[in-house]
Amino acid sequence: MDEGDARRVMAVLPKRFGRFGLTLHPEKTRLLPFKHPDWRGYRGNKAAVKGPGSFDFLGFTFYWARIRKDGKWMIKLKTSRIRLTRSLKRIAQWCKRNRHVPIPDQHRMLASKLLGHYQYYGITGNCKALNQFYHEVRRIWRKWLNRRSNRRHLWWERFVLLLKRYPLPSPKLA
Repeated sequence: MDEGDARRVMAVLPKRFGRFGLTLHPEKTRLLPFKHPDWRGYRGNKAAVKGPGSFDFLGFTFYWARIRKDGKWMIKLKTSRIRLTRSLKRIAQWCKRNRHVPIPDQHRMLASKLLGHYQYYGITGNCKALNQFYHEVRRIWRKWLNRRSNRRHLWWERFVLLLKRYPLPSPKLA
């Protein structure tokens, strides 16, 4: 799609949405430059050229990347940094509020939350963000289990044994 097509769509879109009683948010709806990167003319000084753009949409960051196999450019998706941070903060708040709930119940809820995250964000090319989320959730859970009493007694070795008994689901792509 070129810029002319995009402008025509932007002109018609509010009318189409209006038929269903919907409106576009003026601050959130705009055209973004997201052209195919072409570095052929800039072999000597790639740093001087502004790189390909990226944008966030529906919790994902869309960006250009090269394919390892043949070096061609393609659009890839990864979890938006804002959404990843927000999800981890919500997990931490939940763990803090529910730290005195029995461990099997905590495990059941955390497993459910992890699976929901994996089902939404589990797309090809997003393994790094899913693994980061998994490891951070484990770290957060240990932190709040460790604060269940005045004594700090849940060393990492004991927590690993607890994870063997109550394993959290590993990231899997959908």
